[in-house]
Amino acid sequence: MPVKVIIKRKIQINNPEELLPLVEILRSKAKEQPGYIDGRTWRSIDNPDDYMVISTWETHEDWKNWFQSSERRELHGAIDSLIGEKTFYDVYEPAN
Repeated sequence: MPVKVIIKRKIQINNPEELLPLVEILRSKAKEQPGYIDGRTWRSIDNPDDYMVISTWETHEDWKNWFQSSERRELHGAIDSLIGEKTFYDVYEPAN
């Protein structure tokens, strides 16, 4: 059963040129993972520092495998250290 993963970040940095390549690498690596279907990044209109990524995975297990991978954790750590904020994750499944 497919799942939606909601990833939320607050990005308030002076040097986005350091962050953007890391985010692009993370996105391209996620696309290569088994079970990845698609993803999209959204920016809040009311709070422009707030970003949300919504990705779709074939199964929760596929997402967990990527989430727990050392490659993702290393990239995620570099991103969080640049933005100085914790990233939040929520996983959803169809309600019916």
